[in-house]
Amino acid sequence: MVDLAAVGFEMGSLADLRLSGVRYRKAIPVLVDWLGRASDPKLQGELVRTLSVPWANPAATRAVIDEFRAVDARVDPTGTGLRWTMGNALEVLFDDADFGAFVELAVDERYGKARQMIVLGLAKSKNPQAVDVLLGLVEDPDVDGQAVKALAKLGDPAARPAFESKLGDSRAWVRNEARKGLKKLTG
Repeated sequence: MVDLAAVGFEMGSLADLRLSGVRYRKAIPVLVDWLGRASDPKLQGELVRTLSVPWANPAATRAVIDEFRAVDARVDPTGTGLRWTMGNALEVLFDDADFGAFVELAVDERYGKARQMIVLGLAKSKNPQAVDVLLGLVEDPDVDGQAVKALAKLGDPAARPAFESKLGDSRAWVRNEARKGLKKLTG
């Protein structure tokens, strides 16, 4: 916490900083540095949550992408713990400047459910390739619902067959997103 105090943030914990309501821009480089050195999964999770603010971009984005890739599968065997937390941060931090890296993570099935929020982040993209990437994920059981939701937000007519195919999905929320997507297409 001495490093944070040196940049003007005297807090008892990372949670205190995160919940302070203050835009702690000057603390972002310190937090990124700590993330690169942290080995404790609990501390990594706290750091990532603290970096999960839009104004931490672009400084935090590359660091969180690197750490997402580096998470030991033994630490997060289901992909719904630390790596999912990092994926959630990446959705918040999404920027087309790192579109290629986001796509690489989104389509890499080794990361399982941890990719869910990254896939949702693609809905923020202005890159025309985002629709094709999302269409390629509509049948991936780990992220198909998030792909449908992202496609619904983008409202591209090429997604119509994907929406129609998900109207019979066993999950109500996915059916609902497919209906939203179709409604957006019909105006």
